[in-house]
Amino acid sequence: MINEKIQKAINDQIQAEMGSANLYLSMAACFHSVGMDGMAKWMHVQVREENAHAMKFFGYIVDRGGRVELGAIEKPQFEWSSPLEAFKAAYKHEQYITGRINSLMKLAFDEGDTATLVFLQWFVTEQVEEESNTSKIVQMLEKVGESTNGLFMVDHNLGKRE
Repeated sequence: MINEKIQKAINDQIQAEMGSANLYLSMAACFHSVGMDGMAKWMHVQVREENAHAMKFFGYIVDRGGRVELGAIEKPQFEWSSPLEAFKAAYKHEQYITGRINSLMKLAFDEGDTATLVFLQWFVTEQVEEESNTSKIVQMLEKVGESTNGLFMVDHNLGKRE
């Protein structure tokens, strides 16, 4: 049976992961509205990943004999001044999620819940990848600046994500 504190924290994380998916879907909509369909596609893939993360947490609570309790998801921002600003926001958001995962790790350690520590290790590794990916896109967008050709090249490149 899952520890009550851990169950509550993981339920909160499900909400955070669903909020991430909602944020990235909003970014996709923003990119579509300005003809950056490659960036929008990248975000659509990100939405699927975030939903998958939420479902991993969901399944873990169920597997441990706990009860999933879903919370409300905040309305996300829907407008960004540029692709760079959107990806900076995505990077900052991934750092926030990393902090949440680290807090879950600390709680599991403090509660002596080794099963949860092992489960969370996948998310620790995943967050390294998430931060790296968004950081690299921010760097690319900073390098191209206001170059229309550069933005279209980045858009085309991001549209290749599967």
